[in-house]
Amino acid sequence: MFDFVHEKKRLVQFVLALIILPFAFWGVDSYQKSGDAGELATVNGEKISVQEFDNALRQQKQRMSELAGAGFDQSIFEKPEVKHSILDGLVSQRLLVAEARKSGLVVSDEQLAGVIGGINAFQKEGKFDKQQYESALNAQNMSPPMFESRVRDELTSRQLTDAYSRNGYTSTTVADHLIRLNEQQRLVTSVQFDLGAFMSQVKVTDSAVAAYYKDNQAEFQLPERAKAEYVVFSAESLLSQVVVDEPEVKKYYSENQAEFGTQEQRQAAHILISLPAQASEAEKQALKTKAEEVLGKVKQSPASFAVLAKQYSQDPGSASNGGDLGMFGRGMMVKPFEEAVFQLKVGETSGLIQSDFGFHIIRLSAIKPAKLQALADVRETIIQRLKVQKATDRFAELAEKFSNTVYEQSDSLKPAAELVGVPVRQGDWLNKGQAATGVWTDKVLQAVFSDDVLKNKRNTAAVEISSNMLLAARVSEYQAATVRPLSEVAGSIQKKLQQLQASELAIKQGNEMLARLQRGEKVNVAWQSVKPVTRSQHAGFDIELIKQVFQAGVSKLPAYVGVRTAQNGFALARIDGVKEIEAIDEGKRNRYLQQIAQISGEELLRAYLADAKKRADISVKPFASEEKK
Repeated sequence: MFDFVHEKKRLVQFVLALIILPFAFWGVDSYQKSGDAGELATVNGEKISVQEFDNALRQQKQRMSELAGAGFDQSIFEKPEVKHSILDGLVSQRLLVAEARKSGLVVSDEQLAGVIGGINAFQKEGKFDKQQYESALNAQNMSPPMFESRVRDELTSRQLTDAYSRNGYTSTTVADHLIRLNEQQRLVTSVQFDLGAFMSQVKVTDSAVAAYYKDNQAEFQLPERAKAEYVVFSAESLLSQVVVDEPEVKKYYSENQAEFGTQEQRQAAHILISLPAQASEAEKQALKTKAEEVLGKVKQSPASFAVLAKQYSQDPGSASNGGDLGMFGRGMMVKPFEEAVFQLKVGETSGLIQSDFGFHIIRLSAIKPAKLQALADVRETIIQRLKVQKATDRFAELAEKFSNTVYEQSDSLKPAAELVGVPVRQGDWLNKGQAATGVWTDKVLQAVFSDDVLKNKRNTAAVEISSNMLLAARVSEYQAATVRPLSEVAGSIQKKLQQLQASELAIKQGNEMLARLQRGEKVNVAWQSVKPVTRSQHAGFDIELIKQVFQAGVSKLPAYVGVRTAQNGFALARIDGVKEIEAIDEGKRNRYLQQIAQISGEELLRAYLADAKKRADISVKPFASEEKK
């Protein structure tokens, strides 16, 4: 039982991601109890609240921001398809957890503690540290019960998903067939009909240019655009204005010493006589008798505890180490085990302690007292924490005033900027309908191009562009949509028409030559050197041409294929030979078998989830932005 972490490394990595990259598609009881601002979906009567969705959306933004860095564009999360994907993930996870529980799958407290205790982010000097654990959660605005509920749900549903995804079917015949297909070589040469050779044959008249311009006005339309000045007000912008004095630091240190100290830890060893969950009363009594016999031997020879643990303990994670469990604090072991350990003195051995896992004989090896970090060592951490807290509080106080000032003094952004101590910035030209980027989210762009802002020359409303960040803008220059004049675009139209006509000539000549070659006629072609290609290694050939090469019949060689290229030219290929793989390496076959099993397992899981959704009572409401349309 104590080697659970070693068996579940992938889960430990996932749980660590909840802290470092905090995002999970699940429902958490803590959210449901903290005030429901309405529901977006229900799964068999269980609600997924707006607040829960907002948390998932916000955390996904944070996760993507940390992954993408400076190039992150959060406006992508305004897209309906992205929101629906996140909501569907919440629905799927809620359903999987329910299905797992219905199947009788559970995660014990000891398994939960084992996973959490094995996470590096919660450890100090290689051991679980409660203060570290609580600080890491606090930094992500999570309480231990909330986080543990998330982990338990993930572990529970993972048991169900693993049963499908890790048990995909496979076939040696299929694997061998795929290997032969993927590694078959075809000896190919080609010739390219480029546009350049045909450009001189093309003549484009002025009337053709004018006709194209007339028929394709939308292609030359300049969109409505505006240049805007703007103000960004955020909690971060207030950090430089926040002052933290020494009494505040001392008060925080005094009131939150649990954050800056390590709890008492104890090192113990144990001998476990396992007790099966379905054991009968007779079996329980027999195992208890056996445990009492071992306890008697321990009492007779306390110094032989490690030897006896190796001989009798049925805990595979500690028996080989003489039963040693290392250092641990409160909350890391099941309750009966923990209570016994923290009542012992160093060197003492307990009586029989029964838990869900069986009968334990425990020996306390050492005690590491609780230790409090000195104020000098944590002063900077406290100052920064208080600054962020004060800035956030100040932002909450000023946000409404900022919004009101933007609205009430709508002929200028200066009063609002001066209120919160930030500059008025000058922006570049914005096109109506352009993709959202940076601070110019879809909501901001809609506000900039609204009639009230353009016609009445007012400020936009203060728009929330991310958590604790508002933006207000004002149009300084405006240009209505126009069509570029023919004189300005005639050159580009002429070039485009030349390329189109040259492409048609290249394709026509290429197809004619291909037809002659396929009829067996002798054609003078400047073929390139012959190269071996596979379905994955193309030797520089056009990808569409390679597709044709491997779709071609090769019962009679040479074989010829042709295709229009991505550059609007034409390419011919001649297939001179086919080389099959001689023997299949066993290691390669095993890798293919693993990949096939993984793919089929994932398909089984998708099919199971799709069926579960059909059987479930799922109701999904539209988002507010969709209801307005």
